[in-house]
Amino acid sequence: MADISKIEQSDSIEDLVCYSRDSSWVKGTTPKLIIWPKNTEQVIQIVKYAESKGLDIIARGAGTAMTGSTIPKSRESIILSLEKMKKILDINTKNMMALVEPGILNGTLQRELSLLGFFYPPDPASMDFCSIGGNVATNAGGPRAIKYGVTRDYVMELEIVLMDGTVLTVGGKTHKRVVGYNIKDLIIGSEGTLAIVTKVRLKFLPQPEEVVTLFVEFSDPDDCSEAIDRILGSNIIPRTLEFIDKGCIDAVSQYLSISNFSNANACLLIELDGQYHTVKAQADKVSMICNNLNGNVSLAKDPYSIQNLWSIRKSISPALYNLKKDKVSEDIVVPRDKIPVILKSLYQISDRNAVQIVCFGHAGDGNIHVNILTDNHSERARLDDVIKQIFNEVLKIGGSISGEHGIGITKSPYLSMELDKRQIAIMKEIKRIFDPQNRLNPNKIFVND
Repeated sequence: MADISKIEQSDSIEDLVCYSRDSSWVKGTTPKLIIWPKNTEQVIQIVKYAESKGLDIIARGAGTAMTGSTIPKSRESIILSLEKMKKILDINTKNMMALVEPGILNGTLQRELSLLGFFYPPDPASMDFCSIGGNVATNAGGPRAIKYGVTRDYVMELEIVLMDGTVLTVGGKTHKRVVGYNIKDLIIGSEGTLAIVTKVRLKFLPQPEEVVTLFVEFSDPDDCSEAIDRILGSNIIPRTLEFIDKGCIDAVSQYLSISNFSNANACLLIELDGQYHTVKAQADKVSMICNNLNGNVSLAKDPYSIQNLWSIRKSISPALYNLKKDKVSEDIVVPRDKIPVILKSLYQISDRNAVQIVCFGHAGDGNIHVNILTDNHSERARLDDVIKQIFNEVLKIGGSISGEHGIGITKSPYLSMELDKRQIAIMKEIKRIFDPQNRLNPNKIFVND
């Protein structure tokens, strides 16, 4: 039996309770043990110990998961927290790639690269407290995904530990690779159900010469939706194109004690980047499009102004708790030209069910964060029906029930709405190959597994 006595761990009730929750509404079961490895060798020891004891392992990063994907569902489990494996092991500016441990925060990596004149494009709104390992687990995106893509587009190589203690390196250091099946991409977005990620090699990009930030207020939400269509149809690919509805504006105005935007019924936060003259021309064109649709355009003229505008966007989620005691957050995604259609459907569902729904998100790639506000989770049965109505409308227009949060526990009952039985069966078979005993983050993604 592997000896884990020298690895930092805790079975105090305070830690067990804290680590039985994540950022979702789901309350998990208290596990047997929390353990904090500091290197791959310790992860291997933990895996072998768990196997000998018949215990499940739930790998966890910063606990920012929105779908319950990092909480235990059985007392016979260990929380393997990777938060202390947070080193930047190498930054290679010639090849523009970095080797990091999974516990490093996205924002920490962003800041280190910025000092060297580079940037890592995937930028979740939670980047100051979400980990790269967690980003890999859910294939996280962020506002810049419209132009630069998501986590999967930047992961070159992974070191992973399988449930039998085997260590594999999948992917590699080259920018092109077509050798056998792509195991690396299977791991990305698998929510910790196939393997434990212990190292991540990421590519990064040079900082653009110029970034312009615009904030546009609309009194008519339909004009805002039309502006999204026209901007994306004008041969301009913004760095970000974020949508904020009236409910979010009201919540943030109260939360941050600002009144600048309180008269707006919908807003866009737009960034453009590239060479100076190109970006200036694009900003003029975007401003003209918005002005022609009665939009009030503000240009951020300094870093302080830019930070203030982004604080509005990043404060939305916590600010919504000023409207109601609790919320259920979904992250639907639809074809970009269907954004006006789905927003109209969402507000109709809100009216029909007498429940407040507010929306914000990445209009540039069709990923809308839908927040169902509630004062009491005892309403859960009713909210489940509201969620199903939302997903039905999303799938009807060719969308998906999850853009970047994954499935975890909260969305598993709805998986079969999007995937047919054969697809789900193939996925379960893949899970069995990696984890025959179903001990690695079990009871996630698939119902009753």
